[in-house]
Amino acid sequence: QVQMVESGGGLVQAGDSLRLSCAVSGSTFSRYAMGWFRQAPGKERDFVAAITLFGGTTYNADSVKGRFTISRDNAEKTLYLQMNSLNSGDTDIYYCAAQRADWSGTYYVRRDQYDSWGQGSQVTVSS
Repeated sequence: QVQMVESGGGLVQAGDSLRLSCAVSGSTFSRYAMGWFRQAPGKERDFVAAITLFGGTTYNADSVKGRFTISRDNAEKTLYLQMNSLNSGDTDIYYCAAQRADWSGTYYVRRDQYDSWGQGSQVTVSS
């Protein structure tokens, strides 16, 4: 398994941008399909975005399409989520997730498909 630490969250105004980072350690980063999820208190953890082993394919939830971009730097062992045009509905705790994959085209969109999670990073958007 891998260990992950998110950073980059904070308090911003509606319309602002943030970039979350997820630093990964403990194993070969390029062997893991990665994803971002978000969760509000008392609610389900929802899928945000996913990326394949070498970043060739990404997939976003409809709610963030055109605003959020997932990317990865395998040399730096870091996953990113660039968030633009933030609104109050994006206020959540954001989690990165990792799952070992054998095929470079694999990505996962369900939380039960991931077995490693970061501790979360709070994003708060004021309107």
